[in-house]
Amino acid sequence: MTLTELLPTIRQLSAIDKRELIRILMAEEDISNERAWKAQFEATTDAQWDSLAEIVRQEITAVDIF
Repeated sequence: MTLTELLPTIRQLSAIDKRELIRILMAEEDISNERAWKAQFEATTDAQWDSLAEIVRQEITAVDIF
């Protein structure tokens, strides 16, 4: 079923039910984003971590803190 097909039903929901539906959809999106982030994090190689660490070291060295 598509969103277009669901719209008539969604329009009939009470304001409270619509808010609950939005909350559920947002939670699902958060879960999806979390899974994508976790997969990307786990796929990061040691070489990529080393490269990132070197960039951070260079930025720290370049900052004039005094």
